[in-house]
Amino acid sequence: MKVRQAPERFRNPIGRYIVLRDPGLCTQCGTCMKTCPAGVFTVAGRLALRPKEWLCPGPCQAGENACIKACPAEAITIRKNPLLNTLGDFRWPVDLLLDTWEMARTGKAPIGDNLRYNLGLSGGGFDRMRLSFPDKPAKKIKPDEVDLGISLNRRDHGGRLDISVPYYGGGMSFGSVSRSTMQARAMVAQETNSLVCTGEGGFPTVLYPYDKHVITQVATGLFGVREETIQRVRMVEFKYAQGAKPGLGGHLLGDKVTTAVAKMREAVKGSALFSPFPFHSVYSVEDHKKHVDWMRAINPAAVVSVKVSTPTDVDMVAVGSYYAGAHVIHLDGSYGGTGAAPDIAKKNIAMPIEYAIPKVHRFLTEEGVRERMTLIASGGIRGAHDIIKAIALGADGVVIGTADMMALGCIRCGACESGRGCARGIATTDDELAEQFDPQWGAQRIYNLYQVWNKQLREILADFGLKSVRELVGRTEFLVHLDYEGREAAKNA
Repeated sequence: MKVRQAPERFRNPIGRYIVLRDPGLCTQCGTCMKTCPAGVFTVAGRLALRPKEWLCPGPCQAGENACIKACPAEAITIRKNPLLNTLGDFRWPVDLLLDTWEMARTGKAPIGDNLRYNLGLSGGGFDRMRLSFPDKPAKKIKPDEVDLGISLNRRDHGGRLDISVPYYGGGMSFGSVSRSTMQARAMVAQETNSLVCTGEGGFPTVLYPYDKHVITQVATGLFGVREETIQRVRMVEFKYAQGAKPGLGGHLLGDKVTTAVAKMREAVKGSALFSPFPFHSVYSVEDHKKHVDWMRAINPAAVVSVKVSTPTDVDMVAVGSYYAGAHVIHLDGSYGGTGAAPDIAKKNIAMPIEYAIPKVHRFLTEEGVRERMTLIASGGIRGAHDIIKAIALGADGVVIGTADMMALGCIRCGACESGRGCARGIATTDDELAEQFDPQWGAQRIYNLYQVWNKQLREILADFGLKSVRELVGRTEFLVHLDYEGREAAKNA
């Protein structure tokens, strides 16, 4: 797979600007087409077509060669799209949404300030952190020399499992998202030598060709858990809790439990499904070890990951998982989750991920087991800067979820769980809606986005003077927190 254009699926994609060309004034001279660097203006023969306004970058209208100034008939006007007032939120503001769509479409970083597509407006978490580059790196590194690969198994049991990038796809189950979405993500995982998780809805047959790059999830509801699927994969994930809704378990509304979903989950069509919290067979490290031993008995070569939310004693949970025999501790913070996660849980329960990562990293180090335990973080990772921040805080890598949905055209409407689900065919089980996009198109969009990230990651690490992403783990000197920076400035004043 190579980076190539993957246009939006809909006839009128959402852009930042409305571009109008007055047909009564336009002389069809073609000056606008020659002037615009973004390809907004096109012709069919000698007939000027409707402007592709979603391609308009906007700022060029102030330049000397802008279409507005160049048009001899003064037929062109540009104004901000009023639809933008209805899009986005603090985690995914409209600029971040639009730029993510552009990266998925083109495989290139948007022109302009990169903080626009690497920061949100939440006022906290990763949005209060900035990268701190040394004045002069100790070593001069070229971006092409930077290694992004990480190992997910550092222990002396289980199979070797290395991936080529410091991120992989998080669990989104068949029932919460469409088959097309699951297949697109699996195709990209195979192409990039990474992984993607099935979520707790079973192992659909469309994923069989991608076995080596699929993580099968064992969650509290045990939906779709079978020995044959555990034996198919190189990695198994126990989901003890989700950061977006810790202590609440899972809930799939009856409208989304179609015939296919019911068959996969061994349930009844149209009946709502609940995943309890917690595993009612696990109340101690000894119980937890029985779970890990169960997986190792079924598939001795499997790498076992333990996904937990971030309670205040998450460091004790992590070291308990190590002594239970797990290979990966996966900390899931509250900033992620789809429209199915209630805001009351996302915003008011558990520890913010930026505090949980260094807490666990430090405790595992003090226990002398950090080098044998892989630490993965998730929960609101939106781009390359978030990946860098999580790793610098102490994680080995991260898990991606919502950003994949953005690449597929998600507009953050929050209807993931209701009725037929997503009207754009992403988070739905309705067959008609799910056929809105071809998995190959979806894979191209996600792949394009990842390639932009990889380029940014390599450039950032090279600027840090690091030849490998593994050298970044726990290097908090490469981060600045705006709150603490203000305190230091006040002290020195």
